[in-house]
Amino acid sequence: MEPLAKRFQAGWKIRSENFSPEIYCAYPRKTKAVSVTGSKCELHCSHCGGHYLKGMTPLADALAGEDNAASYLISGGCDRFGKVPVAQHIEKIKQLKHDKQLNLHVGLVDQEDIAAIAQVADKVSFDFIGDNETVHEVLGLNRSVEDYVACYRNLRKQCSVIPHICIGLRGGQISGEYKAMELLKDMGVEGLTFIVFMPTPGTNFAAKQPPDIGAVLDILLKARKEFPNVHLGLGCMRPGGSYRAELDSLAVRAGINSIVNPVPEAVRVAEYLGLSVVKREECCVF
Repeated sequence: MEPLAKRFQAGWKIRSENFSPEIYCAYPRKTKAVSVTGSKCELHCSHCGGHYLKGMTPLADALAGEDNAASYLISGGCDRFGKVPVAQHIEKIKQLKHDKQLNLHVGLVDQEDIAAIAQVADKVSFDFIGDNETVHEVLGLNRSVEDYVACYRNLRKQCSVIPHICIGLRGGQISGEYKAMELLKDMGVEGLTFIVFMPTPGTNFAAKQPPDIGAVLDILLKARKEFPNVHLGLGCMRPGGSYRAELDSLAVRAGINSIVNPVPEAVRVAEYLGLSVVKREECCVF
């Protein structure tokens, strides 16, 4: 394998040739996360178990209250087919929009749902999985990679879609991430966000370990090579502590364009490398 320093150099060269010298640091204080299902999810996936829904604002509460949100992330729990039922609540979601930007996290939706989603979505976040066993074992879905491909193709016809790849989703194992990138490269992307599996208390994967940082870095460097003109982001869902401190700094060197809530050391690395740090207060897809 090519030495790490040389691979960093290659990734950085690709970034420098295709982008202005800026890195975007998102601190999404002005984006409110809203769940259309409250804390309910029919899947209870091994990596999440509905845990992250508990920190979101129920849609009814968001409609009833006043806040200074500049944008909303609209998500929720999945049904047993892997769909987040945002389309069922589209008239209520319209009440939130006004002059706000909306990022809808939709899951495996059908054509009718997509037509409704396209009425309000400024961006659509779509979790893309490239391995059938991961779909079956982690999400418990009787669906396939082909379903994700078909849904992504259909979404792109009507919406601005930012696919998300979770590195290590299969309990910390690398399984399908490279295939996901291969498929997305073939179909085309306007942006690509990576998140990283983080063991979560109370879930089936609570005792698992995050993926090896070297393996994560390999994927980021591969993405920089395969998507030279595409904005690559490191999203909010990734382990904390020393793991995040190391990963964030390496991601900057790998040529990532944006990071959500980066550690201070990563910001210093960016400045040392001559990047202009641009701070934003909304979801990274905007």
